[in-house]
Amino acid sequence: MLVLLPPSETKSDGGRGAPLDLDALSMPKLNGTRELLARSLVDLAADIEASRRALGVSQVAEIERNARLWSAPTCPALQRYTGVLYDALDVGSFTRAQRAKADARLMIGSALFGAVRAGDFIPAYRLSGGSKLPGLPTLSALWKPDLTGALLAEADGELVVDLRSGTYQQLGKVPGAVRAAVLTEHADGSRTVVSHFNKHHKGLLARALVVSRAEPRDVHGVARVASKAGLRVEVESETELVVVTG
Repeated sequence: MLVLLPPSETKSDGGRGAPLDLDALSMPKLNGTRELLARSLVDLAADIEASRRALGVSQVAEIERNARLWSAPTCPALQRYTGVLYDALDVGSFTRAQRAKADARLMIGSALFGAVRAGDFIPAYRLSGGSKLPGLPTLSALWKPDLTGALLAEADGELVVDLRSGTYQQLGKVPGAVRAAVLTEHADGSRTVVSHFNKHHKGLLARALVVSRAEPRDVHGVARVASKAGLRVEVESETELVVVTG
């Protein structure tokens, strides 16, 4: 089983790993696009105002991260990304065996890298899935030709559970993947999508899939794992799972 997580805008600083080495990342066939984007981000960082416009950021510190892409220390991707989903995943509480499962089962979507394994060493950076860098095609146009095939090859015939947001799914769709929606149920029985709970419960679902000894083969197997973890889930179709909160 391969579980695809969304990245986060917030990222931890520092790390004890050597500077970025694209050849050490998973899916080396993506390295041409990775290098193009990395070099473009570094060049863009020399122009603060242009970086602010293209990246949608105001803090100079975020731009400085991009300026140091090739020299900054790295750490495993699972420790680099932070925020609501990753708080719920709670990688710090994993046992050694669970961490090994996380490295084997988890991948994280990325505007800069396409996707990385949980254990791939990456620096802090700023690039969102909806950004467009000056002089380059859209990120979707850059990633679509290669990312889908790379992800399918990485899954190697196993079930894929795609928890990425729509923006990152558009960079490289995975046909047949199980997708999860999170809906909040209100007192009157109506249901709505709420962003915060979406991220939190996807983090809980990802955690359940990591720590489980089961190897789900389809959406029903994923639902069983989620239910055992205390999540309320409903199977909508062979590729759609709904997590209900409230």
